[in-house]
Amino acid sequence: MKLQDLKNFSEKKRNTLHFDYNIKNLNWFNIGGKSKLFYKPDSLKDLSEFLKLYNKRGKIFILGAGSNTLFTDEVYNGVVVKLGNRFNNISKLNDNTVIAGSNVLDKNLSNYLAENEIGGLEFLSCIPGTVGGGVRMNSGCYGKEFKDFILSIQVMDFEGNVYTIPSSKINFFYRGTDLKNDLIFLSASFKGKKKKKEQIYEEIERLKNKKKISQPSRVKTGGSTFKNPINSSKLKVWELIKNSVPAGCEFGDATISHQHFNFLVNKKDAKFNDMIKLINFIKKKVFEKYKIKLNLEIVIAD
Repeated sequence: MKLQDLKNFSEKKRNTLHFDYNIKNLNWFNIGGKSKLFYKPDSLKDLSEFLKLYNKRGKIFILGAGSNTLFTDEVYNGVVVKLGNRFNNISKLNDNTVIAGSNVLDKNLSNYLAENEIGGLEFLSCIPGTVGGGVRMNSGCYGKEFKDFILSIQVMDFEGNVYTIPSSKINFFYRGTDLKNDLIFLSASFKGKKKKKEQIYEEIERLKNKKKISQPSRVKTGGSTFKNPINSSKLKVWELIKNSVPAGCEFGDATISHQHFNFLVNKKDAKFNDMIKLINFIKKKVFEKYKIKLNLEIVIAD
């Protein structure tokens, strides 16, 4: 990967492009080495200009909050793009519709909707990620998903072109979409329903309490590790793991949360390979017992 033109770009853009950048602290697992390049664009124009200059000469990984991402300890041979504050805005379009930048945290969007008395999306308060990541994964919990409320999304392809995709043109499914991987989500519009602020906050509090009881907090975890099997088991994935994997199973500092068996935890200084070994061991044990192949919900960047 030739870098001189990118170094010139970095100097021109006030050093928003970094080289050999430590990515360990950019994800909730707190695992990872360095990325060959790390770019945090200030604007749509800058992002488009960079992508055209970069010209797909290496891998491109779009990072949101890092809540469900496991990075390699080796050098990531490409660019990690994390959208900046210009992609962190929320605007009210009418009484029940808003548009949110892809860098907006789901919990912040939830609060904005509550303050503007737009209900239905209270589940966002329990999703530890950004709008962009939520669109990509069709994130959801407690019976609701992003697909239920999205009207359209604005995207940029890896060649720097911007366009809008209506939700009717997107095939949403459980924890995913048919959208191409060479798209960067810029914003999304959501439609809820009018609801009193007090009722919205009551529902948010109810969901948060439910989450607090069942899921670990203040630990280094990537959230739900595996997707629930569809049409192949009456058991949730955490039950499959609990029934298949020996208690206290760990590889290095990579272990399984005692509070929720689908949450893997970095106890102290787990390495990428430790977590991969644990993931593969869980897959193996569940398949041996139930003949079910588990699929990852977390994203691996290696």
